[in-house]
Amino acid sequence: MQNDSRKLSDAEIVRQVLDGYVNAFEALLVRYKDLVLKIVKKHVPYHDVEETTQEVFVRVYQSLLTFKGKSGFGRWLSSIAVRTCYDYWRKAYRSREVPISSLTEKHQEWLEKVISDEPEQSVYEKGFQNEARELLDWALGNLSAEDRMIIELMYLEGLSGKEAADLLGWSIAKVKVRSFRSRKKLQKLLTGWMEG
Repeated sequence: MQNDSRKLSDAEIVRQVLDGYVNAFEALLVRYKDLVLKIVKKHVPYHDVEETTQEVFVRVYQSLLTFKGKSGFGRWLSSIAVRTCYDYWRKAYRSREVPISSLTEKHQEWLEKVISDEPEQSVYEKGFQNEARELLDWALGNLSAEDRMIIELMYLEGLSGKEAADLLGWSIAKVKVRSFRSRKKLQKLLTGWMEG
C-alpha cells in the first residue's frame, strides 16, 4: 500500500493515513518538522519547544479528517501550530504566579531612555538590544494569551490582520480590535512602570 512517500502529495499521504496506513504519517512529520519547529520556537520558551512541537503533531494527526486540502497542508498545519502555541500560553496564564520583583533597575533606566525621546545612539547598541528583549519578554508575560499572540504575530512577525486571523481562526474584525487593545495594554504596562 505504501508508495515512495517523497513522490506522493500531502493529500495522497493524508488519504493513506485515513485509509488505515498510519505509518504514512511519518512522511508528513519529516516534511513539516522544520516548519513546525520554526513556528513553535517563535512563540514558546525554549524549554517547552519539544513538547509543544509534539503536541502540534498529535493535534494534526487527530484532525486529519478535517483537512480539506483547499489552502494546502502546510498552511493548515501552520494554523494548528499557532493555535497550539496560543493554547500553551492560555494554560500558562491560568497557572502562573505573579513575580514579586518585576523590573530591575537596569530595565527601568533603559525604559526611561527610550521613552524620553532623546535620540541616543547608545540605546541601539547590542547590550541595550538584549535588555530591550528581556523587557519585552517581561511585558509580554504580563499580557493575556490572546494579547500576547496578537502582538507577536502582527508586530513582531509582521503578519497582516488577515494572515493572523487565518492562523488563529478568528475574524479579521476580532483581530483588528484585539490588536488595538493589545497595543494599548502593552503601552500602558510599559509606561506604568516608568511612572511607578
